[in-house]
Amino acid sequence: MPPPDDQRDGPASRQAASPRDIFITVYGRKPVLEVLINPALTIDKVVVAVHAHGDTVEEILDAAARRRVPVQRTSAHRVKVLAGNGRHDQGVLADVVAPQMRSLDSALKALGNPAAVLVLDAITNPANVGMILRTATAAGFDGVVLPRRGVPSIDPLVIKASAGVAFHAPVLRTATAEQGCATLRAAGFAVLGLSASAPGARSLFGAPPPPRVAYVLGNESAGVSPGVAAQLTGWVGIPMAGDVESLNVASAAAVVCFDWARRRAAVARSSRRPPRGPRSRRIPE
Repeated sequence: MPPPDDQRDGPASRQAASPRDIFITVYGRKPVLEVLINPALTIDKVVVAVHAHGDTVEEILDAAARRRVPVQRTSAHRVKVLAGNGRHDQGVLADVVAPQMRSLDSALKALGNPAAVLVLDAITNPANVGMILRTATAAGFDGVVLPRRGVPSIDPLVIKASAGVAFHAPVLRTATAEQGCATLRAAGFAVLGLSASAPGARSLFGAPPPPRVAYVLGNESAGVSPGVAAQLTGWVGIPMAGDVESLNVASAAAVVCFDWARRRAAVARSSRRPPRGPRSRRIPE
């Protein structure tokens, strides 16, 4: 279960992965029961408030017992703290193992070339976060940088909007979007903000992107934040017609992801095509 934010940035947390980089915490009786009866998911533990009772709680305990998932009993206050949402936890939570979720630093050690990631900067709507995770996973992106601060955590709303993809999406964790962009730049990524109105922005559909590229998606209203903008290496925009100024951020993410996927597929096809040799000329008899 996730510890408070102020306990994650010390030397020990840099040596051992934060629980937020390993688990997705699901809270609420129905969501917890749903993950327990899903055989595709691995549950690390279930936490139940000592005074939580009822038929659904009994179903949760029975499902956990059948799967041999450890159950911890604790105070209702502790469950609220661990869930991070005191209004909707209903005295129950579960830590679900997210096999593709890891810290950005550890992911960069394994990423090859080419590579593409998204960075979410101050996106506040959980539905947008969930849809972006689903889109990036479907397009084959190497990761979505989801900061621990400034962006909703992966909660039931995000999971629902992602149609469950959030559990196996390639989520890359970092403290802030600004820190994530700096880390990506140091690793040789071109870090491109998405905004058609930014000075010097080039068309997303123009020249091919660099081999290692990170696209930054900003807040639904304010766009890319100033601190993150200072870390960018450039800007790209989606050309608009019909006097349309912009797209919803999740829709824009879909355009970015599948334009990159289309280009990558074209490169892969051309690399598999056998080289053309000189055409033989028939010598007349």
